[in-house]
Amino acid sequence: MTFIQRSYQPELLDAEDIPFADIQRNMQELNTINTLLGGHAITVKGIIQLIGNLKEIHVCEIGCGGGDNLIAINKYCQQHNIKVHFAGIDIKQACIDFAATKKELQLNTDWIVSDYKQVYFDSKPDIIFSSLFCHHFTNEQLIAQLQWMQANSKIGFFINDLHRNSIAYCAIKMITQIFSRSYLVKNDAPLSVARGFTKPEWVNLFTKAGIKTYRIAWQWAFRYLIIYKH
Repeated sequence: MTFIQRSYQPELLDAEDIPFADIQRNMQELNTINTLLGGHAITVKGIIQLIGNLKEIHVCEIGCGGGDNLIAINKYCQQHNIKVHFAGIDIKQACIDFAATKKELQLNTDWIVSDYKQVYFDSKPDIIFSSLFCHHFTNEQLIAQLQWMQANSKIGFFINDLHRNSIAYCAIKMITQIFSRSYLVKNDAPLSVARGFTKPEWVNLFTKAGIKTYRIAWQWAFRYLIIYKH
């Protein structure tokens, strides 16, 4: 496999007819991967860089999956006496059904089953973010996505996604083949890396979106954290 250009090979998870039990196992294993390899820590870092000294925030995640990113943020906010209200958006009903069972989020989260582009807010969230979401889209779709996040956030947005890299691809392929019990994870985890991004590609996307003020920082393990603030 070449890593010069992004792969557009579809991921299995993007199919319409996946049994709920398979989606549930996929999300559980992804949460473990995100915890052990620092993915949730990157998400919390994105929140920290945008909220400043605020003690009450409204946060929206697009492509929220099982809600584990929101749980990580909720834990940070509880530890720092920050009142937080969430909106979790996902196009898959099964993902929202699973996320809604998380007791940590049952009192402060609105769950929305929708394509994020079809969501209109009565009051815009302070912060919009995505984690491992952008690589599911074409470059052309991402330009519109960046513009949507800019237009619909009060403070700004951040992105936590994968750095396309041969080392990352081989490492996650080996790890998931050995430890994963999910056929979705075994197939999609390395493919997600092949669908990921390089820093020059992000710069090009933001340029085409007309967004000039942003920061891109490489993060362990093989991710980029991108911050935009109004």
